[in-house]
Amino acid sequence: MDSLAVVLLAVFSAGYLVLAGADVGVGMLLPWLGRDQRERRLVIASFAPFFLGNEVWLVAAAGLVAGAFPGLEHGLLEELYPLFVVLLFGWVVRDMGLWLRGRVDAAVWRGVWDAAIVAGSWALALAWGAVLGSVLAGGGLGVGSVAGLPLAVLFAWHGVGFVRWRLPVGLAERVGRVPSRYGLSALVMAGAPVVAGVQVEWSEVVAEGAGLTMTAVVTVVVLPLLLASQALVWWTFRGRVESPSYL
Repeated sequence: MDSLAVVLLAVFSAGYLVLAGADVGVGMLLPWLGRDQRERRLVIASFAPFFLGNEVWLVAAAGLVAGAFPGLEHGLLEELYPLFVVLLFGWVVRDMGLWLRGRVDAAVWRGVWDAAIVAGSWALALAWGAVLGSVLAGGGLGVGSVAGLPLAVLFAWHGVGFVRWRLPVGLAERVGRVPSRYGLSALVMAGAPVVAGVQVEWSEVVAEGAGLTMTAVVTVVVLPLLLASQALVWWTFRGRVESPSYL
C-alpha cells in the first residue's frame, strides 16, 4: 500500500507541475507576452479556463501527503517553513491579481493587478524551485534551496511552450525564437518531482495502518474523476484563444 501511495503522490505532483506550471510560467512572462492591455487580456485568456482546475492537483497532493506521509509533511514544514510561506503568499497574490484586474476598467487598476500576477507567479516558481532543490539536497534550507532556484526557469520555459499552442498566431510568434514545445516541457516538469522523490526515505515518513489505506483508496477513487474532468476542459478549450475571457 505504501508503494501505491508513493506512485499516487508522484502522479499528483507531476500533474500539478505540468498543468499549473504552465499558467505560472505564463504569468511570469506577462509583460513580455502582452505589450498592452488588449494583448495581456488575451495572454490571461490562454490559461483562464484551466487555472482553477489545475490547482486541484496541488490540493489533492497536499491531502495525500498529510494522510499517507505525515513524516514528510512534518519534515518539510519544519525545515522549509519560510519557503512555504513564500509559496502561499505568491499563490494568494497571483490569484488575487487574476480575479481583481478586470473588476475596474481603469489603466492604473489593471496595472497594479497585472504586477501582482507577475510577482505572485515569480514567487511561486522560485519557491517551488527552492523546495525541489532542498529535497534533492536531502532537506533543509541552505545550498540545496539556492541551487534549486534555477529550476524556476523551467516554469517560464514551460509557459512559453504553452502559449505557442494557445495564443493567436501573431502573439505566439513573439516566442518563436525560444526552443520550447509544450509536450517536451511537460515531460521535464513531470520528471522534476520524480527525481526529487528518489532522495526521500519513504519508509521513514509513511503512515501506518488504516490511515494509509484509507488515504490511498480515496485517492484512487478521486483520480479518474479528476482526469476525466481535466480532459473535458482541455478538449473543450483546445484551440487558440480568439477573444478575452472573463478575467
